[in-house]
Amino acid sequence: MSSSKRTSLSGERDTNTMRESAELSCVSMKSDKSMDPPLMFSSGDSGADVSLIDGESAELSCVSMKSDESMDPPLKFSSGDSGADVSNTTDESKPFKRKKMDSVFKELEHKIISLMKKELKSIKRLLTQDYPSCSEREEEEDEDQMTVRDELLKITLHVLMKMKQTDLADKLQSKVAPLCVKKHKSSLKEKFQRMNEGISRAGHSTLVNEIYTELYITEGGSEELNHEHEVRQIETASRRHTETHETNIKCNDIFKALPGQDKHIRSVLTKGVAGIGKSVSVQKFILDWAEGKANQDLHFIFPLAFRELNLMKNTNISLTDLLHQFFTHTTRLNTFRDFDVYKVAFIFDGLDECRLALDFSNNPCLFDVTERASVDVLLTNLIKGNLLPSALIWITSRPAAANQIPPECVHRLTDVRGFNDPQKDDYFRKRIKDPPSLAAKIIRHVKSSRSLYIMCHIPVFCWISAAVLQRMLSEAESPAEIPKTLTQMFTHFLMFNIKVKSQKYDGKCEVDVHQARKSLESLGKLAFQQLEKGNLIFYEDELRECDIDVREASLYSGVFTQIFRQELGLNLGKVYSFVHLSVQEFLAALFVFISSSAQTSSGRLTLTDLLKSEVDKALQSENGHLDLYLRFLLGLSLESNQTILRDLLPQTERSSDSTQQRVTEYIKMKITENPSTEKSINLFHCLNELNDHSLVDNIQTYLKRKDNWCRLSGISLSSAQWSALVFVSLSSDQELDEFNLSKYDQSDECLLNLLPVVKASRKADLCRCNLTEKSCSSLASVLTSNSSSLTELNLSDNNLQDSGMKLLSDGLKNTNCKLKTLHMMYCSIGDEGFVALASALSSNPNSHLTQLDLRYNNPGDSGVKLISDLLKDPNCKLQKLNLMSCNLTEKSCSSLASVLTSNSSSLTELILSDNNLQDSGVKLLSDGLKNTNCKLKTLNLCCCNLTEKCCSSLASVLKSKSSSLTELNLSLNKLQGSGVKLISDGLKNTNCKLKTLNLWSCRIGDEGFVALASALRSNPNSHLTQLDLSFNKPVDSGVMLISDLLKDPNCKLQNLHIEPQLYQSSTRATNDKTNNSLLS
Repeated sequence: MSSSKRTSLSGERDTNTMRESAELSCVSMKSDKSMDPPLMFSSGDSGADVSLIDGESAELSCVSMKSDESMDPPLKFSSGDSGADVSNTTDESKPFKRKKMDSVFKELEHKIISLMKKELKSIKRLLTQDYPSCSEREEEEDEDQMTVRDELLKITLHVLMKMKQTDLADKLQSKVAPLCVKKHKSSLKEKFQRMNEGISRAGHSTLVNEIYTELYITEGGSEELNHEHEVRQIETASRRHTETHETNIKCNDIFKALPGQDKHIRSVLTKGVAGIGKSVSVQKFILDWAEGKANQDLHFIFPLAFRELNLMKNTNISLTDLLHQFFTHTTRLNTFRDFDVYKVAFIFDGLDECRLALDFSNNPCLFDVTERASVDVLLTNLIKGNLLPSALIWITSRPAAANQIPPECVHRLTDVRGFNDPQKDDYFRKRIKDPPSLAAKIIRHVKSSRSLYIMCHIPVFCWISAAVLQRMLSEAESPAEIPKTLTQMFTHFLMFNIKVKSQKYDGKCEVDVHQARKSLESLGKLAFQQLEKGNLIFYEDELRECDIDVREASLYSGVFTQIFRQELGLNLGKVYSFVHLSVQEFLAALFVFISSSAQTSSGRLTLTDLLKSEVDKALQSENGHLDLYLRFLLGLSLESNQTILRDLLPQTERSSDSTQQRVTEYIKMKITENPSTEKSINLFHCLNELNDHSLVDNIQTYLKRKDNWCRLSGISLSSAQWSALVFVSLSSDQELDEFNLSKYDQSDECLLNLLPVVKASRKADLCRCNLTEKSCSSLASVLTSNSSSLTELNLSDNNLQDSGMKLLSDGLKNTNCKLKTLHMMYCSIGDEGFVALASALSSNPNSHLTQLDLRYNNPGDSGVKLISDLLKDPNCKLQKLNLMSCNLTEKSCSSLASVLTSNSSSLTELILSDNNLQDSGVKLLSDGLKNTNCKLKTLNLCCCNLTEKCCSSLASVLKSKSSSLTELNLSLNKLQGSGVKLISDGLKNTNCKLKTLNLWSCRIGDEGFVALASALRSNPNSHLTQLDLSFNKPVDSGVMLISDLLKDPNCKLQNLHIEPQLYQSSTRATNDKTNNSLLS
């Protein structure tokens, strides 16, 4: 430091350098660029060397002497003789002043070093095993002492990192976190340790750790915008097979890379339908961190809900001021360097509720955490990484809003799937502990209704079901009155809360009908109007639009705390919402039903006309946003459900049997018009709400036939019956693992009608079903569907031809295609079909295909050349290729050999049997097999017109250290004994990795048996466990040699196949070596 930049003895400071930052509070633990080199201390008491590591002057490197604004409050030392006066006295000589200053700094040096030694001893004790974290002393110290301790901690951590003692630094950091971190954790723990399951009033919450059930969260999923009704998405998820390409991930590991992943995950976007558990996952993540159970590498977590940030829409504020406003213990975070010291995570919950522009394209860039800007600009720059690039970001959203975040800003995409089946049971057992039999009874009842059980994927619906069924089943109601449909469940849920209000708030046993009806009409109007706008949260102005007095809003949230709630704990204003979208849809349907009563009673509109009109409206919706609303409306039209509501409904036209029948027949007519699968399924759910099961019962009679094959053969089904069959299959409680078309009918028509079932299955067996190219176009549409679960498809033995292959290829080249295995044996595919296939797979960089079976087709050498080029593509994941009996020649071997030498090929299994490859072709393949890039483990050359001439080439492969070959089939080739003698040279080599060798019917005779026995005996490291020597006509001496080999303790043979007539003479070996089985 030059003298021009130092403080003069008179205390004058250079104002031009007042803002230079060298204070301890700004030390970065992530970069040594943010501070001067650390101090080095000697072991002496006072004569410590305070020179810098880099050999600079012996002054405290991190303390600025230019300005008292750049450092924390000074140390407080006791008064004594050492408190030399350094005030500016003009009558003293310069030497005297210098002497005084030297005296002061000598004592200052002594005290600072003593203090640091004392603290280092404390730190050393902390780092000893099992020594507890210390925070009590911090509570007793004043703020200045705590500040000093924090700064000394930063120096120690910095030096440990320079010494590459990362583990010690991490351990120390976790034990002596600054007090502000501990206070922040304590504050979040207090806020997030309780869960309000739909209840917002204090005193009714539950501890999260008592009720929390792990949710099913997956990594992956599509980035495509999903506008479908969320009930549709839930029903699709309920049919999804667990073995998909997506990976399950635990909530606390949301920022951690999975095994095999080598990437830093800064930002995570988590999607999930309303009520599926996104916010609860966030709450559990924060609570586990605050309680010290997980993610302790984080110093600060800042949870910010979009519904509250909306209230700051027109506010200009800096990021630091925003955090100070929401989190009172963060006042020491004032500059970028302050943030650079700590690892922080921001959690933005509820993107779908965001009413900010979030204009990532046009918002100005912002890099300074102290610069004021709109909240919109702050958020986009945080998410893009301009502000605090090292901060972690977690955003949650409903699917329809997820595309507001640009894909390049998302490092990990996850889906919350809610509860899987075991987690549903676990929830009910945790929620209802007394008596235990009641939880089991509720689980059985929910499982008895498929529609209820599917909805229980949503945790909120589990809570609603538990609230209703716990009371009804414990009161020993008759089974007929227990809810079995969605409308019945929500109707009882509504009535229970109205009764609770009357008893708790009014002290009355009877319901105030007038007040309850008024409340329902107001809430219903709000529900309906906001449902049309797609809003789930509401602010005061929207309440006024629905004639709800804002002053009475708290009354609503008190009257119906489990239906309509006021969000508590917010700093900036009030936010209102229904406990779940399904509750909002139910009240919207109830509002429409009540409002239409005036028209029906006046004769202007009959109830039948109203219901038909709403059915048409729902069918016109592309995304099904009225599906659940329609189910509720039709359910409310039943007199049995109206009876539950009793006096809450005005005196209107009651639903008669004829009304129900006319509406039912109208829905069945709509089913025959072949709407989309999802619309058809919803219409069947509507029939279920109307208690009509005739179509389903009818189709079940066919499915209950004793014959398990071609149950529908010769039966002509109507379109409604086909739809019923699809509904039954998709609504079954059996997981859709494998779909077998032969169980129904082997025809194009049957397949086309059951395509939705194919799409929901993991595996589809369509082998030998008389299919033509007509089916291929439809199957392509299945492969291109984002919601398809199909990973294995067998189309073997169908006359698809090149035209069918071309149509199917349209699906294979789509990035949504999840197919891993494709069987197309005997499909009459030629050159043109192979061109289409190779082109499709090479154009899809995301292809998942790993196994391709093309047996008994006619690609020719040109087709194999195209397939070979595909296999060399780095994006190609094919591992197993079957080209048996495809009219290949030695020309194909040249193409395939180039695949084996390619470092980008993933091929591990190649079947070339029953092709005229000849010896020259095998020599070409052998050259590839010896290449260091070759990954092939299995090679089948059965019946390829080979002779002894190719055996020396194959032996060289077995001897090669770089060869990976473990299975070799040379059956049905004229190798003879001389050829096997050559192969045996390879078998006895210690580099040979072969485990399976098939030499069935190779005319090897006694000569071959002798050579094999000798080779295997001479190689104690042989890996061979399976050997097929059937139909080779050896004499007894050859067999005996092999039998004697089995007695050798080094021999690993487990399966030996020989001719039946030699079995008896070989059984002696089995008596001596019981670990081997001789199979004839």
